Amino acid sequence: MSVRPFIKICCIASIEEARLAISAGASAVGLVSAMPSGPGPIADSLIAEIAAVVPAPIATFLLTCRQDAESIIEQHAICRTSTLQLVDTVEPAELEELRARLPGIRLVQVIHVGGEESVDEARAAARYVDALLLDSGNQKLAIKELGGTGRVHDWRISRRIRDAVGVPLFLAGGLNAGNVAAAVAAVEPHGVDICSGVRTEGRLDAAKLRAFISELGSDPIS
Repeated sequence: MSVRPFIKICCIASIEEARLAISAGASAVGLVSAMPSGPGPIADSLIAEIAAVVPAPIATFLLTCRQDAESIIEQHAICRTSTLQLVDTVEPAELEELRARLPGIRLVQVIHVGGEESVDEARAAARYVDALLLDSGNQKLAIKELGGTGRVHDWRISRRIRDAVGVPLFLAGGLNAGNVAAAVAAVEPHGVDICSGVRTEGRLDAAKLRAFISELGSDPIS
C-alpha cells in the first residue's frame, strides 16, 4: 500500500505504553474509560495524565460509553482529550449539543457492524460527527459489548459503509499483523484501530506493535 493509514493504538494504560505506541508510529492513542465489559478501562484521572503528555499532532481518544451530552461533557472536562470516541449510540440531539459546546473536539461515533442495518445506522450518524469507527461489539446483550472483543466482522459490510458515508472511516475489530493488510485492501479505511492484536497477557507488546505497523507501510496518511 502506498499511503499508510492513520493508526490508532487503543487500550493504552500508562504513560509508558503511550510513549511506546507513539515511538512505533501511532497516529493516535485510545484511552478507555469505564465500560460494561471489555479490556483496558482506566480511571478518568489517569486518562487525563496520559493525555496531558501526548505531544501534538498525536491525537488522544477518550472512549466513553456515556450517551447524554451533559455527562460526556463533564467527563471530557476531566480527561481533556482531543477526540471523543462514542462507543454506544448517541442520539442526534445529543451529538448536536456536543458539537456546540465542545468546539474543536472531534467526535467519532462507533458503529458495531452486524447486518445490513449497520449501513443505515452509519449513514444516519455520519451527518453529526467527524468520523465513524467500525467495530465488532454487540449492544443487544444484557451486558453490552462495546469494543475490545478481538472479533473480526464482515468487511464487505464495512466497505459498503465506507462507500456510503462522506466522513473518514476507522476500521477496528480483530485486527492483527496477519490480517491488517487484507483488511485495508478490502475496506480502504482512513485509519485502523487495534487493541488486543498488539498485546500479550494484557500488556502492550513492542514486537507485535512493530509487526503490525510494518504491515501498513512507511508513508503515514496526513
